[in-house]
Amino acid sequence: MNIKPLGDRVLIQPTAAEEVTMSGIIIPDSAKEKPLRGKVLAAGNGTKDEEMILKEGDEVLYGKYAGTEIEFEGEKYLIMRQSDVLAVIA
Repeated sequence: MNIKPLGDRVLIQPTAAEEVTMSGIIIPDSAKEKPLRGKVLAAGNGTKDEEMILKEGDEVLYGKYAGTEIEFEGEKYLIMRQSDVLAVIA
């Protein structure tokens, strides 16, 4: 990965949204919920006030409007502050 977040920011690859419901109905792109789960691909070093506790490979949950969406080499990612991450999935 050529992107290195700075400070207390992390780079997250969102998990793909589900395309088919339990009843077999296909959901169009416009109606899909933004995924609220993802994988940390890279993390900054933290700041003098906040230690970086997230690490590469962590599965995390984050808020619906958290982070900034970026596109790099055709893939979509989110960059957000560590404080925008709600939980780490164990």
